[in-house]
Amino acid sequence: MTKWPQRGLYARLLQQIDHLNRMLERANLVEYMQLIQSPRRMFFLNFFAGVARGFGIAVGFTIIGALFVYLLTRLASLNLPIIGEFIAQLVRIVEQQLR
Repeated sequence: MTKWPQRGLYARLLQQIDHLNRMLERANLVEYMQLIQSPRRMFFLNFFAGVARGFGIAVGFTIIGALFVYLLTRLASLNLPIIGEFIAQLVRIVEQQLR
């Protein structure tokens, strides 16, 4: 005849199961499984995420490029001997490309 586990062990096991249940609910495992089972929804989510990333990269690159050109024009106006001529030439090239 086997004995049932001690009550303390049984209570700890129930606590661990409850903790695991809460962790799985927090991880949204059910929603993730539903997403995996729906290829169309996953495609559209990934497509729109890619479009948003591409738009963000384009806007960010434009802003940083404009700041870079602005800083180059400021450095060129300082009339530094060697660096100023080089920067002025770069700014002229960029301005010609923009026209």
